[in-house]
Formats: sequence, C-alpha cells, structure tokens
Amino acid sequence: MCGSHNEIVPLCPSAIYNYDPRGEPELCLQVGDTVHILETFEGDQQEIIIPADLPLVQELGATLREWAQIWHKLYNVFLILTVQQMAYSLIEYRSQIVSGTLPKDDLVELKKKVTAKIDYGNRILGLDLVVRDEAGNTLDPDCTSTVSLFRAHETASRSIDDRIQEEKSLFSTVHTYSLLMNLKNFVCNIGEDAELLMSLYDPDQSEFISENFLVRWDSMGMPKEIEKLNNLPALFTDLSSSDLIRQRLFLVCQIIRVGCMELKEGKKHTGGLRRPFGVAVMDITDIAHGKTDDEDKQHFIPFQQKDYPHFVDRTTAIVRKMGFPEIILPGNVRNDIYVTLLQGEFDRGKKKTPKNVEVILSVHDDEAIFPGAGYDGITEYKSVIYYQVKQPCWNETVKVTIPIEDVCRCHLRVMFRHRSSQDSRDKSEKPFGMAFVRLMKGDGTTLKDGRHDLIVYKVDVKKAEDAKVYLTLPGTWAEVEEKEKQTGKQFHHSGVIPMTKDSFQIATLTCSTKLTQNVDLLGLLNWRSNPEALDQILQRLMEVEGGEIVKFLQDTLDALFNIMMETSEKDTYDTLVFNALVFIITLIGDIKFQHFNPVLETYINKHFSATLAYIQLHNDISHKCTWKNGTPASKYAHIQLFFRPAPSMGCAVCDPSDLDEDFYFCLPSVAIDCRDVLLPLLTDQLSGQLDDHSTKPDYEACVQLLSTVLDNLDRKDVGPTRGHVQLIMERLLRRVNRTVISMDKSSPLIGHYLACMTAILKQMDDMHYGHYISTFKTRQDIIDFLMETFIMFKDLMGNVFPSDWMIMNLLQMQVFLRAINQYSDVLNMYFLDQMHFELQLWNNYFYLTVAFLTHKSLQLESFSQEKRNKILNKYGDMRKALGFKMRDMWYNLGPHKMSFIPNMVGPILEATLVPEPELRKATIPIFFDMMQCEHNFSSGHTFEMFENELITKLDQAVEGGRGDEQYKVLLEKTLLEHCRRHRYLSSSGEELALLLSSLLENLLAYRTITHDESPEHRMSCTVNVLNFYKEKKREDIYIRYLYKLRDLHLDCENYTEAAYTLLLHAELLEWSDKTCAPHLIPRDGQHVWTQQELKERLFQEIICYLDKGKMWEKAIELGKQLAKMHESYMFDFVELSQLLKQQAQFYENIMQAMRPQPEYFAVGYYGLGFPSFLRNKVFIYRGKEYEWLEDFSLKLLSQFPNAVRMTSTAPPGDNISNSPGQHIQCFTVKPVLTVPHQFKDKGVPEQILNYYRTNEVDQFQYSRPFRKGEKDPDNEFATMWIERTTYITAYRFPGILKWFEVKSVSMEEISPLENAIETMEMANEKLSNLVQQQACDRSQPVHPLSMMLSGIVDPAVMGGFSNYEKAFFTDTYMHEHPEDHERIEVLKHLIALQIPLLADGIRIHGEKSTEQLKPLHNRLVTCFQDLREKVEKHYGVITLVSCQPQTQFNVRGCQLKLLALLPPHQTRLIQSRVYIILVQDHKSSFNGPSRISSQESVPRLLSARSPVISGLLCFLIFVV
Repeated sequence: MCGSHNEIVPLCPSAIYNYDPRGEPELCLQVGDTVHILETFEGDQQEIIIPADLPLVQELGATLREWAQIWHKLYNVFLILTVQQMAYSLIEYRSQIVSGTLPKDDLVELKKKVTAKIDYGNRILGLDLVVRDEAGNTLDPDCTSTVSLFRAHETASRSIDDRIQEEKSLFSTVHTYSLLMNLKNFVCNIGEDAELLMSLYDPDQSEFISENFLVRWDSMGMPKEIEKLNNLPALFTDLSSSDLIRQRLFLVCQIIRVGCMELKEGKKHTGGLRRPFGVAVMDITDIAHGKTDDEDKQHFIPFQQKDYPHFVDRTTAIVRKMGFPEIILPGNVRNDIYVTLLQGEFDRGKKKTPKNVEVILSVHDDEAIFPGAGYDGITEYKSVIYYQVKQPCWNETVKVTIPIEDVCRCHLRVMFRHRSSQDSRDKSEKPFGMAFVRLMKGDGTTLKDGRHDLIVYKVDVKKAEDAKVYLTLPGTWAEVEEKEKQTGKQFHHSGVIPMTKDSFQIATLTCSTKLTQNVDLLGLLNWRSNPEALDQILQRLMEVEGGEIVKFLQDTLDALFNIMMETSEKDTYDTLVFNALVFIITLIGDIKFQHFNPVLETYINKHFSATLAYIQLHNDISHKCTWKNGTPASKYAHIQLFFRPAPSMGCAVCDPSDLDEDFYFCLPSVAIDCRDVLLPLLTDQLSGQLDDHSTKPDYEACVQLLSTVLDNLDRKDVGPTRGHVQLIMERLLRRVNRTVISMDKSSPLIGHYLACMTAILKQMDDMHYGHYISTFKTRQDIIDFLMETFIMFKDLMGNVFPSDWMIMNLLQMQVFLRAINQYSDVLNMYFLDQMHFELQLWNNYFYLTVAFLTHKSLQLESFSQEKRNKILNKYGDMRKALGFKMRDMWYNLGPHKMSFIPNMVGPILEATLVPEPELRKATIPIFFDMMQCEHNFSSGHTFEMFENELITKLDQAVEGGRGDEQYKVLLEKTLLEHCRRHRYLSSSGEELALLLSSLLENLLAYRTITHDESPEHRMSCTVNVLNFYKEKKREDIYIRYLYKLRDLHLDCENYTEAAYTLLLHAELLEWSDKTCAPHLIPRDGQHVWTQQELKERLFQEIICYLDKGKMWEKAIELGKQLAKMHESYMFDFVELSQLLKQQAQFYENIMQAMRPQPEYFAVGYYGLGFPSFLRNKVFIYRGKEYEWLEDFSLKLLSQFPNAVRMTSTAPPGDNISNSPGQHIQCFTVKPVLTVPHQFKDKGVPEQILNYYRTNEVDQFQYSRPFRKGEKDPDNEFATMWIERTTYITAYRFPGILKWFEVKSVSMEEISPLENAIETMEMANEKLSNLVQQQACDRSQPVHPLSMMLSGIVDPAVMGGFSNYEKAFFTDTYMHEHPEDHERIEVLKHLIALQIPLLADGIRIHGEKSTEQLKPLHNRLVTCFQDLREKVEKHYGVITLVSCQPQTQFNVRGCQLKLLALLPPHQTRLIQSRVYIILVQDHKSSFNGPSRISSQESVPRLLSARSPVISGLLCFLIFVV
C-alpha cells in the first residue's frame, strides 16, 4: 500500500469487505479485521502495517467465522439456539476488548470468560480443543514440553467436561419436568358464569396428581379477564420422571356452573351457587411418553424457568404438583397443605327431602385458601352443591398456604349450610353444622397425611363460632380414640356444643420443606429447645425413614453442623454427629436416593461453610480412617467430599516409588551435578517398577515421577540434558514401550505413558537413535525391538488421545515420523542384503507407513482452510515426507519385491489414494514396478496376480469412499506413460491401464449414485459394475454386486427383476455334488453348500419372487428343471410332489388370475447435464402394473427436477444433445409379439398368448402419423402416412433391470393403404379375441361385446371401411397406383373376414342379452344385416364352418378357423395355393364357396401380417 503522508497515523481502521491478497506486500483481510498503521513513507517505500488486534481478538474473529460456517448446517434446534447465543456473547466480549476501556482486572476476568466460552462452543460443535496457559493464551507446542502440553490438554478437557456436565445436570439430575398448556377457548352455551378447573389425573390410581388451574368464564362465553382471550397459559410443574411413565395420564377439566340452583325461568332464584355442570377428559399419555407427533401439543420437558423465559411470563399460571418432585434442591422452600373435601352424610331433619349441602371452608386465623392456580387467595371456600343428595361426594381440593411461623396457631373450620333454590327462603337458612381440625399436633408435628373423620357439631348456639370454646373439644374421631387409649375410659361428650349424627370426611396432604410429621426428625431440627435430650435425639435420627430425611436434607445437615460447632468445647456428641453424617451420606449413596447426590454436591459447594465443623471432621476422620498412600477407608469415602476447599493430605510413606510431588518439582532447581546423582537412582527405581517381571508395579506413581522428570528436562533453563536423555532412553524407553503395549486402551494411565514415550522420542537426537541401536547385543534383539515398535506405533496413532486433541495428536505424529525415518535407516543398514532380509519386518514397516499416510489427523483436505493453513505452517504436510521415503524404501528392495506381491498391492493402493497430488505422482509408479517385477519373475511372464489383487482392492477402496476423478486420470496417464516405454508391457500394460480407468469410472459413478434418492440410478450403476466384473470373470466381486442389485429390487418391490438377478448367480452353478468355492456362496450364507444344494436353494427363492411378480410361465420353466432333478437324479418324490402341486397352481393362475399387462416407455436423456451412463442415450422402460405415461413421466421428472420434458417424439438435434442442460423425451411404445415356436399354427387361448405380448420381448415400435402431399378435405386417410420406428434393446424384457438401453433403431414409412390394412387386421384381431373370451367364459359381462359390435355395425358410429372405399377402392386410385392392386385385394378380404366374426359375435350377444339389452340387440341385428348384404355383395362371402371334433386341435371346444373357398374355375389357376379353414363351434355349417374376385388375392391374404391369420387363430393348411 503506497502512502502519501509522512506523519504517524493514529487510526486503526477496520476492514468492511473481505480482501484476498494479490501480491506479497498485501494483507489478507476479513470483515471486521483491524489494522494498525504505524507510519508511512513517501516515495518508493511502503507503509508498515501490522494487525492491531490482540491474539485473543484475532482468535475471536477466527472462531466466529468458523462457527458461522457450521451454524448454517446445524439441524438440532437446541444446538442452534445455544451456538447463536454464545456467538452473540462473543461478539459483545470482542467489542469490549477492542474498545480499550476495560480496567486491567476486568480485562483479565473477561478473557477467562471468552476462552471458557470458546472452548465450550468448540466442544459441542466437534471442533478441536484449544490449550492455553494460565493467562488464557494459546500454548505453542514448540515452546512447551510434551508433558506440559499433555497436562494442559487434560486440564482443558476436564474443565469443558465439567461445564457440559453442569449443563446436563440441569436436566439429568434435577429430574423435574413441566407441562405447558394453553387454553385457547371454551365453547359451551351455559348462560351463566362458569369455573373451569383443570388438573392432571391418574385413572389407574384414581387420584389427582396436581392442584387445579382455575379459569373463570362469564355468562357471555368470554373469560372474566377479557385480555386473556385465546391466551390462558398454565405450567404444570414439579413433575418427576416417574410421573411421565405412568401407564395412563389424563388432563381433566371440571366445569362448575355459578348461578341458580336450576337452569329455569320463574320466581326469583338464589344466585351465586356453585353447581356441577360437566367434565372433559383428554388422554395425554402419549405426550408424557414422547410418542405424539402433533406439533400443536406441548411436550413434557425438563424445565428451568431461567432457561426458558419465552415459555413463561407473568400471565402464566404455575400449577404445582400435589407432592414433591424427585429431588429438592437446597433453597427450594415450600409450605403447602392440600385439603380435599371428600364426602359426608347429613340427616334431613324436618325436611322431606335431603338437604342441598354447601360446605364452607376457612382458615383461622389467616386468609390463605387457593381454589386454583391463577387467582389470589380467598377468605373462605364454598363447595359445589349437589341437589337433594343425602351422601354427597365432593372430592374438591384446595390449597392452604400459611407462613411457617403461623402454622402452630392455625386450624381449619368447616361450616355446613342448606341452600334453597328460592332466594327468599335461602336468606333465612343458617349453618346447621360445624367441624374443625388443627394443623399442628401438640408434639409439634404436622397433621398426618390421609383421611380424617371430622366430628360435626351443631351451630345453634353462639358459642359454636367462638374458636376459644370449640378448640377445647376434639376435632376428629381419631383424637377421641387416642384420648380413650390414654385414659382407658370410653369417651362421653359433655361439651357446651352438642354433637350431631352427621359425618364428614376430609383428606390432607402436606408439601412442606419446613414442616415434618416425624417426631424424631422434628426433635433434631429443634434441638436447641431440648439440649438435654440431644444424645437421644441423635441416636433416634438413625431410625427416621430415608424419604423424610432427604426431604429436609439441608436443614438436617445444618442442624448437625451447628451441633458440632456449638458443642465443640466438649467431645460428647462428636461421635454421634459423625455417625449421623455417615448415616445420611450412606443414605444418599443408596440407589433409591442416588438422584439426591447433586443436592449434596450443591450443599457442599454453596452452603457448607462451617469452619469449626471442618476442623472437627478432620480430627474425627483421623481417628476413624486408616490411610495408606493417601487412600481413605471405603466406609468413610463420602466424607472427603466436605474437604474439597482444603489442600489434599500428603503420603505417609517415603519410598522412592512414592516420592512426594513437592520433591519432584524441586528438580529444576537442583544443580546438574546433583541431577547426575539423583537421576540414575530414579531411573533404576522406575526400571524396576516397570520391569516385565515386576509383581505389583505402581503404574500411577511411576508415570507421575517420569512425567515430572521429562517435563523438567525439556525446559530451556536447566542446562545440558543430552546425557540425561540418553540415560532415560537406555534404561526406560523399552520399558515404557512395553508398558504401553500391555496396557488396555481404556486405562486412564495410557495417555500419560504415551505422553512420556513421545517426550523421550522428541528429546532424542540422531546420535541418540544411533547409540540406542548399538546397545542391542544381537541382530535378533534389533528385530524384536523394531517389530514391537512398528506394531505399537501403528496401534497408537490416533487411538489414545481424543480426536479433538489436535495439537497433541499432531505432535505425536511428528515425533513418530522422525522415529520411523530413523528406523528405516536401520532397515536399510541391517536387513536389506540377501542373507539378513526380514520379510515380516519390512511388511510391518510398509503397513506402518501406509497407516501413517492415511491417518485421519493428517488428511488436510477434510479440514477447513484455516485449520489446514495452521497445520501446514506448523508441521508441513507430513504425508509427503513419509510417502517419498516409502517410495525409496520400495525401490531399495530390489529382487525382494516379488515377496510383496500381491499382499502389498492393497496397502500401496491406499497410499496412492491419499488426495495429495505430489504424493500420488510419487507412489503410483510403484504399481508399474510391481507389474514389471511379476512379469519378469513369473513363469508365464504376466502380471495376473497384481491385476487381480489391484482390481479387488480398488473396488473395496472406492466403495469405502476413497478415490476421485483426478486419481483416475493420473493413474491412467502414469501407467500408460511407463508401459508404452517398456519393451514387453506396452500392449498388455496399456490394456490394463485402460481397464482400470474404465473400472474406476464405473465405481466412482456407482459410489456417487449410492447416495442418490433414485433407486433406478443406483441400479444402473450397479449393473454397469457387475457387467465389468462379469467380463473380467471376477465371480467373487460379480456375485457381491448381484446381491446388492437384488436388495435394491426388493426394496422397490421389483420381484420379477430380483428373480432374474438371482438367476445370474444360479447360472454360475452346476447340478453336481461339487463343493461350492467360497466366492460362489452368497454373502448371507453361513453354511457350506454343494453346488446342487445352493442352486436348488436359489431356484426356490427365484420361483418365490417370480410368483410374487406373476411371472408364472418362467416359474414353471424353472420348476420343471427342479422337478427333473428330483425325479431322475435325487429321487426325492416328496419334494417332487410339492413342486408339481406348485406348478399346477401356476397353470391355474395363468388361465384364471387377473394379470394386467405392463406398459413400455421409451425415454431419451439428451444434454450434457446428465450423468455419463445416461447422457444422450435412449432406454426402454417396463412400467409397473397400472402405471400409465403421465404417472411414469412425473416420477421420471421428479428424479431430475431441473430437466425439461420434450414435447416432440422426433429425435432431437445437436443443439439439444450438446447443450449443458437436461432434456427428457418420454413416450409409450408397443412391444412386438414373437409367438413361441410351440404355438405356431395352433389354436392357443388368449390368456396364454397375453403373456408373450409383453414378455420375452426385445423389439418395440412407435408409430407417428404424418401427411404427404396435400390434405384431402373429403378423406384424410388418403394422405395419412405412418412413420414407424423400431427399437431393439440390448437385453430382453423382463430382465435384471426394468429398463435396458436401446442398441439399434430402424425407421420405415407405412403408406396409407398399408396403414388401413393394419388397422383392419387389429380390429379383426380385437373382435376375434373378444368373441373367443365370451364364448369360452359365459360368466363374463356382455357390455364390452355390446360396445364393440355397436362401434362396427351401427351406421351412426361406424365409418371405418367406408373411408377406405372412398380413398382406395376408386378407379382413380387404382389407375394412379397399379402397384397397390394386391394390397387392395387384401384389404377387401379383411373387410369380408369381419362379417363372419361379427355374425358369431352377434349370435353370442343374443344368447347373453338380458331383457334390458333386447332393444340394443335387435338394432345390432338390423344394422348387421344391412352391412352384411353390402359387404358380401362387393367383397365376397367368407363362411365360418364347423369341423369334426376328431380332426380338430380342440382347446376348450371353442377355437375358430377360417375357410376361404375359391370358385371352382379359379382352383386350377392356383395349383400351389392353400385353403384356410376357420373353426366354428358345432352350431355352424358349410354355406358354400366364397366369391373372390382375384386369383392373386389368396396368397397375399395368407402372407398378411395379421396376427389373426398368422397365429391367433388355429389354421389347417393344405395344398390344393
């Protein structure tokens, strides 16, 4: 950037566009990047510009860009919202940092927040872990020791795991769920005010599990609070997982009418009465179980209001569960008492009918009754009134909420009043009864949960309403019984308020975290009021039920620690308190209460702060626990939770294997001379511990010590370390290697040991490696070391450290790369000559290098550009370095290469498939070297082993996702270049190169199309591949793709094609007892088969598929083969009988079952936008049953949404074929019938022939009409020509696909006369077929015959051959077209032939006509007589004759034959002519000779192409 100013510019401009540099002095800028212009110079000098952002700011920008790319591809809604919120936070943090206004302390704190959020976001998005120092700066692996880097990864990963666990704990440990419901409307014509009470109900337990949600509705059908119209939300909270798995869960809505006693007009009625009206129930079990797909229904979700503020606002009613959730967190205070008015029985007194009882509930002295969530508390609650019911059952629940300090002085009072429907009488009604119950008992415990029978007192005196008076009396009959037990006397009431005979029951449920119903627990909570009994209180605590303790967990723990602190001067209660703590913590550890663990965790972390208690606990544990190596006794393990804020205790033993960590860290400050003394001692101790023969090695202590040593030796400020590294290498490298080899991958220590191994190898230089090899005494020792090292390296790469530890994994790979290169020199030095060559060692080397080259952490192409650049800048492309080394090592093998063929073909192929161009160019020539090697050393001078192995491995690799178009091109080019320069491989090598290119093209197309939604495309590619392998005679791979094709067909219910696919496998087998070669056995086979057994099994499966596809003719053909084997070779007559029965059923199906004929469609794919296997090709498709052109076209176009359907059926021009788009041409074609030889000249039922009309066909025709010459307005037929296109497919239908490519296309033009002849032939054929069907099966409806006969004989609709007469039978036409004379005679005979067919059809029609059809039949007869007279007059007479039964090929007694009798004077002129006899049934007779106007017409008639003449009818042919 050139400058024009010479002063310092104090500005920090930001980039507003992305900018890619075009030259060296330019910067790469992204939107938002800030640059700091330090100074500018005039002239040729350039400005000095540096990024002004702090490293963290740069990291923030890069992180946000990376997250944004991933965020757009997310589909998890929760993850989308989480990432979005974090991104917004990071943007805000970034703006605060770059503002430069934050104080230093705030900036440090903000940096911690930023790094924590970045690391957490990277983890949930599956990105790499970023390791940092204490200040939050990213660690540089070049400046950090390997061990420190590993520890930083561990710390960062653990921190993120804790954060994720904390997030999950909001859901997985709280176990609290909520149901959000929104009442939209209530439509019911009540005419009075109403109350809706909605609650959750368990029908199996017959209990409500939540309090009520109350909504008040006015008489106009609107909510009382009009602003809540269509929006009345309620949140049912505190639901536990056990509530969600209830067998049934209902949402119940009780409707209470508020108004008169009865809905009727009349005198003035009493108002404001609550009367039952109705109930509505909704089954929400599926919602609770998460099985509903209705988006309008809200689902149960783990609920925290702070996390879902958009769900709940101030208008949402919170409906609580009548009970506690599964756990109660500290600080969650609740004090609710639920009172349910159950039932009562009341004396009618002086009334003739039962009373209309209203129950009035009140709390004294407080106003704390809540009839339902959504409304404030009320003073008294009035129940529903049941009209004239002696024993009313209310089951109405209200919530009583009283401050904890007031519960002891409060009680419930119930008044009973008769309500009259007449207002005047109702005013005079006074309460007739009263009952009460105390909420707290004399011992300080709360009223027990459950039913309570209340004593009903009279209220006819003033004292009945004085609480001071009636509270001296018993409130429940349970109190009476208890008093009787205490006094031993029967209770006699003598109070000032008389009792009644009435009875009344209520039920109570206390949901309080402060009120207990257990005396012993209450004693502990109130221990200060009775300190003398503290000893007994603590002992009795152990007997309290666990559920009650966990409910008051925080208060209980607080009480125990208060006792410990306030009585610390004496040790009287220490043991009791300690035992109580152990009892509680053990209780939490029980599986029944394990979900309270988070409560204990929260208490310890946030509420426990009793310093004196901490000291006292420490002393108690010292007495109670036995320590060894810092491990507490298991019985008291939970107590250590309370010591988290304190430093851990040291070890008690000072063995060298258990040296204190403080000692380890003093190593850096130890002088070098001292280190020379200490290090041998440490290495000796570690070597002994890690020795193979060590009995009980302390792996954890060893790795801690070794890690600290290596960490300090890897620092820059500790002086020379070469000798120390050599000592560790000599004494410990092999030990560490073998420890890692023997250690299970799931061990928590294996990562530490791998880090130590990597640290040792990293600190070794070239001289170290050379020296280490020289320490081995024998060549076999070197072999053993290298063998175990190669195997270990291959096993460890990427399998120990988590995949997101990118820096650690790359460091490991970098260190391994250097070691492999060092060890490869050892291979060349010691194991390359003929005498000492070690095949297995070299094999392991090559397998290791290939594993390295293909390791996922090095595949830069799969990473984002930013990550790729980071790796390249720091490490380079390590694949290239090792790939070039592997190539050199291969060429060094010399004559040993043949030992690696073909086993090493697969690994080398994997290396060449790595998508790095330079690496591919370097390694692909190895293939040619292998070809050349096998060619030179094999007896036949071929490379067949190499070729077969390469094809097999290439198939597997491409199917596994390897390879691409660039690889195909490079492979072909490289092999061709090398082969063409070779004297003997130029021909065969070129052939292989082209073959591999073709294979790759098919395999790549197959792989691409496997992810296509179109099964047709997948089938096409599969067939292309299997055809390739069939040509190469690779039956193993060929069969594998056959079964893939079969599965595709079965998925699409293409049973016929699945059968033909399996038939290809069966054709590879013989009917013999030879054992099947392994490659011939299908992939799902677990059995060893003979060829005969496998072929029979395949035949049975194929026949099953053919039956499903209604291809019974083919099934019979295969069944006959099986039957022959069972009859003549296997002699299994039982199986034979089953086969014959099956065949009999198939024959019956052919004659009787409904079998619609499929349509065939020609489809052309034109344009360069189609895949290569479709591009500019034409296919014939076999449609499914009842699939017509429009349906087929829509399905076809759905596969190519960008394609354009062509409207013309003519072949397209080059402008379309070479266009970049997609053009589809689709139209119906007709299959060309080929009559099987066994049916030639025989009478065959139409049901049999119908099969061959659409099956066993490979020729198809499409006829397109066009005009030649001027259009004749009087007769269109004269100029109507037909362009007939014949398509011949590569294979016959049906086959292994529902479509085949067209291999040849021919075209011919049909003249108008020939068109007329064909039209008449088809009309006669159709008529003949229908007549036969009607004659053979009298049960068929006659309507189709009626319509066809009407269309031919009725002048109103007929007009067919009259047009022919005008067009072709005129003198003018005959004069102008003398060459058509013979064809005109044929047309006339076809017209004449129609008459006897019509006659037979009308006869059958008359026999089957009902009374309703008689008028139609009579008209048909009249019209036919006129038509017959005209035709016979002009075109001669053809008579249907009856043949003798003994001379006929009689098929169901109903075959027709044609008799065309020539006049006697013409017989001698046609000595070689034939007679044609048409068989009629026995009712017909000879009527004499026909009149034929020309002696040349009969031969043409006989050679006509009509299926009627050539095969549909049964002919007797003889020479005159």
